[in-house]
Formats: sequence, C-alpha cells, structure tokens
Amino acid sequence: MDLTAIFQEPAILWFIIGLVFILLEFIMPGFIIVFFGVGAWVTSLVCLVFDINLTAQLFLFIIISVLSLQIFRKYLKTRFFSDNEKIGDILEDEFIGKTAIVEVPIKAGFEGRVMFKGAQWTATSEADIKKGAKVKIIDKESITLKVEPIK
Repeated sequence: MDLTAIFQEPAILWFIIGLVFILLEFIMPGFIIVFFGVGAWVTSLVCLVFDINLTAQLFLFIIISVLSLQIFRKYLKTRFFSDNEKIGDILEDEFIGKTAIVEVPIKAGFEGRVMFKGAQWTATSEADIKKGAKVKIIDKESITLKVEPIK
C-alpha cells in the first residue's frame, strides 16, 4: 500500500490529526486540546460517510471542536478534576485546629520545628515558643505549619 495514497484519504488524515491532538493533551495538559481531537475524529467519520470538500471539512472541524469545548469542558473538568480540590480541603482539615509539640524552639517570625502525627514539621509563629510547649495549628502553607501557643 502506498503511503501517499493513505494521506490523500481525508478520513485517515483527519483521524491522524485527531490522534495527534489527543496525544498533545498529555504533553500540554489544560483540557482544551483534546476537544480539537474530538472535532478531527468527528470530521473523519463524516468524511467516511459523505464526500465533502476541504472547505466543508475545515468548517465542520472548527464548529465541532468549539462546540464540544464550550459544551463539555466545564462538565468534564469538574467531573474528573474536582476531587483534587476536595482532597486538599480534607488535608487542610487534618491540620487546622490540631495540637502539636514544639521540638525546636520557635522565635517570633522565624522557623522552628514541631512534632505532629509522628513527623517533624517546619513551623512559624508570631510569638516566641519554647521547646516542649503545646501549640495549636492555625494554618498550613505548603509544608510549613503556622502555630500559636496554647495558654
């Protein structure tokens, strides 16, 4: 089979273009490029059934890509990616309001270390806190806990 004959068949060409768009989504995630892959695959299917010219193919590709992007992106993004935000909220709840023990003294505005759930964490505070003191976790920024002394 001649390779140039394959690329002269619009259905195969649109299928390959769609595959490239979908693979690009893995390299440049943003959940946008995949819809252009869907548009190309729909165009490929239409080319298999109907004999349409290049202008109609491009028009169909653009319309299907943009419509699928507008209609399905928000729904699919919340369906597949919103769990990460919920997990973040759950992890925050695991820290905020809990008690830790100071392992390395904390000077106001400087870092120290606290023991929380069997692990040492970097901690900051607006007050001086001595080693062995119990503290309450009031915030978490990345891997640093913001604490305040328990009185």
